[in-house]
Amino acid sequence: MVGTFALAYVVLNVATAKATSGNSYYGLAIGFTVTTMAFALGGISGGAFNPAVAVGVTVMHLAKVSNLWLYLAANLAAGALAAFTFLFINPDDK
Repeated sequence: MVGTFALAYVVLNVATAKATSGNSYYGLAIGFTVTTMAFALGGISGGAFNPAVAVGVTVMHLAKVSNLWLYLAANLAAGALAAFTFLFINPDDK
């Protein structure tokens, strides 16, 4: 959940915030976030920081099907929490 929250929050801040309009470095920030989360949390989560990766990992039999609900619930909850946090901190960006 921590990795998904960090990734979604960074994407919202660098790609959609009014304060960063015209910034062409958002890909670098997103890439560094994914790299950091992969090193820090990859051994725990398998690097599944979004639901599509979680489904892919399960389809490739790298994770058990019985654990898919946990990946999906945590990723979707963390994405929603990141969105609410972004809107709370930046009320003018809607």
